[in-house]
Amino acid sequence: MTYMPSRRRGELGKIFNDGEVIVQQGDVGEQMFVVQAGKVEVVLESKDTQERVSVLESRDFFGEMALFDKELRSATVRALGEARVLTIDKRTLLKRISEDPLLAYNLLRAMSSRVRDLNNQVSAGRNRTP
Repeated sequence: MTYMPSRRRGELGKIFNDGEVIVQQGDVGEQMFVVQAGKVEVVLESKDTQERVSVLESRDFFGEMALFDKELRSATVRALGEARVLTIDKRTLLKRISEDPLLAYNLLRAMSSRVRDLNNQVSAGRNRTP
């Protein structure tokens, strides 16, 4: 894992202040992140609007798609209040998965749940009457 210094002795991760951007939609991503404390919001930005799509809390992760598909970040993530976030690079993640295959299973399970939720949202949008 890529460990970043913290303001508190002995803690891993980096402290982000309220509203501080952790990842920016459209940027190239080479790391994923784990929320260790506090909350972050995931926001989709368009030309004129910003839409919050989720709030992540301690033990939630984000940015993992960048480790697999090398595409641009699909959303902006910023701190809601003070948040401590750990950065994990691809090499470290793959090493940890080789040491503990259950980690890969848990990652896939969480990603599958997100895809299922998105499918339900799309389906609900199609079933609305104009």
